[in-house]
Amino acid sequence: MKPISIEKVYKNRVLQHTLFWLISYYILLRVFANADKIQQIDYIYTILFHTTMMIGVYINLLILIPKILSKRKFIFYIVTLLIVIAGTAGLNILFFDKLIDFILPGYYFISYYEFGDILKFVIVFVATASLIKLAKSWFAISETNKKFVELQKEKTEFELKALKGQINPHFLFNSLNGIYSLALSRSEKTPEIVLMLSDIMRYIIYEASANFVDLKKEVKCLQDYIALQKLRSDDRASITVEISGDLKNKKIAPIIFFPLVENSFKHGIKGVTGKSFVTLQFTVGENNIAFIIENNKGITDNVENNAYKGIGLENVRQRLQMIYPNKHQFKITDTAETFKVEIAINQVADEN
Repeated sequence: MKPISIEKVYKNRVLQHTLFWLISYYILLRVFANADKIQQIDYIYTILFHTTMMIGVYINLLILIPKILSKRKFIFYIVTLLIVIAGTAGLNILFFDKLIDFILPGYYFISYYEFGDILKFVIVFVATASLIKLAKSWFAISETNKKFVELQKEKTEFELKALKGQINPHFLFNSLNGIYSLALSRSEKTPEIVLMLSDIMRYIIYEASANFVDLKKEVKCLQDYIALQKLRSDDRASITVEISGDLKNKKIAPIIFFPLVENSFKHGIKGVTGKSFVTLQFTVGENNIAFIIENNKGITDNVENNAYKGIGLENVRQRLQMIYPNKHQFKITDTAETFKVEIAINQVADEN
């Protein structure tokens, strides 16, 4: 015979109630026994005693708690419960003093206890059953909340993957356009750019699939992308990159800054025929990161109708809100000539 598991008891309401009354019967049977050896009359008396207790317990469980207490009518519930408790105690005495003679005429039962003592029994039964029910309800609510949190987490992870997934085709689309232009002009830089693009895509597709990546690898990817853009840019473009601080043993959400760097080249340097610039400052503190990127405004193509409200900028904004809620600052400075984005992340995950 297989033992009854706790999980089975928790899920089976009938089994819970059966165990409750069996345990109660076992305890009171020994309380009511007048001799060392339990007699037949003790078994019968204990059964009849529980019968009256059940009435009060189930009135409370099936009517008072769901109909009154659950609606937060606390005073009305307390008053009604006191009436039920007193009525159950009175019924117990009436049952053994009067009614039992009609049910079992040959046994001559009498109530062993006074009204005050019976009240104590009723209170213990009602209170114990109520606490068990309320505890079960609390566990059910906790389980529901836990499942809700898990669903929210899964939803957030799905949304993050969707946002991260937007970067790959967006970046690849822009890069292939550039390579296509170089190929048409038979540029000698084309093979080198294809290799650099391959390395960047390998990082984005494979390593950046994790929730957090090494900060050094993330910065290396940005540097490779900037180097690629330098090969595609003319000599009039001013590209300045300043990286300071200790990048070791730190983690960060992947591809957070990538769309901003991409947009700076696409909508700045690539969209102007005269002197242009991109300035990037990346400062790493003990537990924070400051990222600032600024570029001139150029005349962009029609790939995106609005240069600064495309996939990249909104993607970064949403991911920061989801990954670093209340732990980041995101600022945009949009003037007639320049566009600047500042990001401060106040908590950088440690590698350990």
